[in-house]
Amino acid sequence: MAIAGNTYTITLKRTHLEWGTHRYTGSRDFIYGEGYIPIPAYVARNFDLFNDNNARTGLGYNIFNCTSTDGFFNGQVKTSGCSQAGDVHAKNMHGYGDLQALGAWYAHVGAQVGGHVEVTWVSSTDIEIHYY
Repeated sequence: MAIAGNTYTITLKRTHLEWGTHRYTGSRDFIYGEGYIPIPAYVARNFDLFNDNNARTGLGYNIFNCTSTDGFFNGQVKTSGCSQAGDVHAKNMHGYGDLQALGAWYAHVGAQVGGHVEVTWVSSTDIEIHYY
């Protein structure tokens, strides 16, 4: 379980900013405005960030309260996906129940490919995101 003070930073790629349209699969129709924050494998393992394959799910395991430092985003995010079938560690973070939530935040802050997102846990259930 992540603890207060855990932090990581990622560099944004086009796929993070345009998740719903910049795809390498034809598994579903395009959906504009989707975005996500990737979670490097070592971060997922070190911070115990899980997906739905884990026996324990919910707040503090794969759902987190989230606010952005600019005040625009205030909601919940979910950690999900995996690199190998059955793996319990997550590989991305997205708006819980709304895949366009982080895409709207990216648009608000003018996020660009090459920009950075810092993710910081302020408690085991609450995180703060910052774009720079």
